[in-house]
Amino acid sequence: MSLISLLIALAAERYLSSPFWQFKTYYQRYLSLLQNLNLLEKSWQGVVGVLALLLAPVFVIYFILMLIDDSFLHLILSTVVLIICFGSFATRDTYKNYLMAAFRGELTTCQLHHSQLMQDKNLPEMGFGQTLIWLNYRYYIAIMMFFIFFGAPGVVFYRLLTTLIEKQVVDKNAEVFIEKEQNINTAEDNTAEQNDEAEVKSDELPTTMDSDVYSHFKALLFWLDWLPVRLTSFGYMLVGHFSKALPVWLESFFEIKKPADQVLGDVAKKSEDMMIDEQDCTAEPCLLVRLAKRNLLLLLAVVAVLTLVGFIS
Repeated sequence: MSLISLLIALAAERYLSSPFWQFKTYYQRYLSLLQNLNLLEKSWQGVVGVLALLLAPVFVIYFILMLIDDSFLHLILSTVVLIICFGSFATRDTYKNYLMAAFRGELTTCQLHHSQLMQDKNLPEMGFGQTLIWLNYRYYIAIMMFFIFFGAPGVVFYRLLTTLIEKQVVDKNAEVFIEKEQNINTAEDNTAEQNDEAEVKSDELPTTMDSDVYSHFKALLFWLDWLPVRLTSFGYMLVGHFSKALPVWLESFFEIKKPADQVLGDVAKKSEDMMIDEQDCTAEPCLLVRLAKRNLLLLLAVVAVLTLVGFIS
């Protein structure tokens, strides 16, 4: 069942681009519901509140699946949840826009797309190719692993947690942006058009976790990613240059507190030939994206073998 759901979800996710199939739609509706019930502000006040916010949808999905006796309906619901949690249309559009700008020779525009992607996803400074490698893990490989071992509820929990971490910075930036726009409106006496933009921005409900609470959940995400990241980077070695990447992988494996994005990026760069023209800003992203695709196919092959031997259902 897991393999069938993964194959269907991967095939369908690329073509289902309407808001109905996007995770952010349900994330914002969920926060809106909590806000209407006057529970949103209380939820952000402590670790218990945020944890309850994360676990409530997980238990809803879990109990719905428990109540379904029909295996076919169980497969359909699990696959729908998987499709919704897969991927990021904003990341895909940024990648396409980056390549189009690069082919036109607009290097400044490429850098702007790169910087915007890192800001939107709350990422540290890294190359564009490494950013894509990390987001491929975050939105595909990690989702697949959590689905295999924890099912649809595990996928929902992981995606909620990652979105929460990303939005902590993004939403605050949005609030600052809105405030600046409103000040400009007052100074220039041109409120009509600018207020429309502010209204669009305000659709994103702000995440206002305390810094200590945020650090606790960021640490939780770090440990949730610890083993999957090292398994994913091991896959990069198998589909790339094993001998070149092995020393880096071993070093990262025993360096327990090394950030997950650095582990993945360092091993990926060693797993692929990076003898490229420094003036060609498309070479590294394209090479690493192809590496990530080969690794995803390897994971599907492993899942197929484990399904045949009965290790997973």
